[in-house]
Amino acid sequence: MTVFLIAVHALLWTILLGNVVYLARSRPRPGQAVEQPLISILIPARNEAQNLTALIPSILTQSYSNFQLIIYDDDSTDSTSDVVGAELTDSRVSYLRGDGPPPGWVGKVSALYQASRQASGDIYLFMDADTQLLHRDSLSRIARIFQSESDTTVLTGLLGLAGKGRLLVSLVPFTILAALPWFLVRRLRSPLLSALNGQLWMIRAATYHALEPHAQVKNEILEDVEIGRYLKTSGVYPRLVNLTGDVSVRMYGSFADAWQGFRKNAYLIMGGRPLPFLVYLLVFAASTWLSPFVSVYFLISAWAIKVVTDRLASIPIAVSLVSPVSFILATFLQLDSAIGHWAGTIHWKGRNVTGD
Repeated sequence: MTVFLIAVHALLWTILLGNVVYLARSRPRPGQAVEQPLISILIPARNEAQNLTALIPSILTQSYSNFQLIIYDDDSTDSTSDVVGAELTDSRVSYLRGDGPPPGWVGKVSALYQASRQASGDIYLFMDADTQLLHRDSLSRIARIFQSESDTTVLTGLLGLAGKGRLLVSLVPFTILAALPWFLVRRLRSPLLSALNGQLWMIRAATYHALEPHAQVKNEILEDVEIGRYLKTSGVYPRLVNLTGDVSVRMYGSFADAWQGFRKNAYLIMGGRPLPFLVYLLVFAASTWLSPFVSVYFLISAWAIKVVTDRLASIPIAVSLVSPVSFILATFLQLDSAIGHWAGTIHWKGRNVTGD
């Protein structure tokens, strides 16, 4: 078991260091996009009034002006419609409202699919409602990076993290950077070595409509990972870019919200099957039950990995200092998520997303 754990940690370090080099080559630099094709910015919203008050102005003040903003309201019960309605005097803003997803569809997936039906841009930028562009040239820099890539590329980002529940939220960049070797996505054929960060991704409109990725994963809760894998099997490769200086995401307003949000995804990230879940628990238990010296070594190794990923995502050092707490919480979260999925009791924003 000790040899196995050493191999796991060596693999994590190899992936992380490879990704650090990979990201360093793609960091946005000052300057404008060479061209300004029409970008359709597509945002799903269900009870996102508070987040939209920050996101919409950050988009409308961009130096890159050739865009349309389409917000699809997925049957919100808060003041989302009022917040968006106040911006409809800007001709670039469109508001669509639905009455919930059709049978067999997950809400967010359906919302983005419906929004794409109304888009007319050459490029689609999918953003979550809790994101925010940090500088007036942010969209221009993202567009410039995307334009430098081949037609077989879908761009996705590592974003800066804000908001509450950072003991849990900080595990997002940890997972993105230490679990998936982005530098091998184009080199190895396996679709398992692919994903997207659903908080922000950009694709050419022609490619999107040729492949219809949202329609292909209409009932997937972890739709961004599945879209990334589907696109790769179709010859379109995800490219991860460090956008922490240009885009932030305020995922949750409290620790309780963070727990519920990750509860719906945690078990699925482990594959949504008992075996990977049990392997995770075995590794955690083995790291705890080994001799004190070996246990401390593995703890320090995992801790150091998280310190690196925290720095890349601009997470406060105070969160990094208590990383062992994050690891313990993650284990209990995995248990809670697995039980919820097995029992079909995962709820999010007033809906049961696993069925009754």
